[in-house]
Amino acid sequence: MAKRSKLAQEAFELAEPIVTDLGFDLVDASYVKESRGMVLTLYIDKKGGIGIDDCETVSRAVDPVVDESDIDPDYFEVSSPGLTRPLEAESDYNRYEGEKIDVSLYKPLEGKKSFTAVIKGAESGSATFVFDNGEEIAIALEDIAKAVRHIDF
Repeated sequence: MAKRSKLAQEAFELAEPIVTDLGFDLVDASYVKESRGMVLTLYIDKKGGIGIDDCETVSRAVDPVVDESDIDPDYFEVSSPGLTRPLEAESDYNRYEGEKIDVSLYKPLEGKKSFTAVIKGAESGSATFVFDNGEEIAIALEDIAKAVRHIDF
């Protein structure tokens, strides 16, 4: 779980069942002071990515719940976590199953600390990757320093 302020965690817990019922994953929440005031942001994701219509759908559904809560932000927004958001939980790895992932390890595995491979999925605290040569390897999530979606330009 991401480190969140008390109010961001409260917003996360209020919004999560609504977001899930709409078919999205609530991956994070933040409640921070910006120049325009206190901003509550919910970050949603789904397999295939998030579009502006998805953000609007979630915003319309969650806004009344936020209004009735004690959170009281000056601004409320819903956003995609972005292409370069690190994968952390098993659900993140499973959401991007079949996609290329750039992985950095805390310590070398077979002489390498970083690699690019296709994510096969995750369960029981480890993620399984498939390399171009067909080799599969399972790595404990705690041994992964950073994993992000691979972007080809």
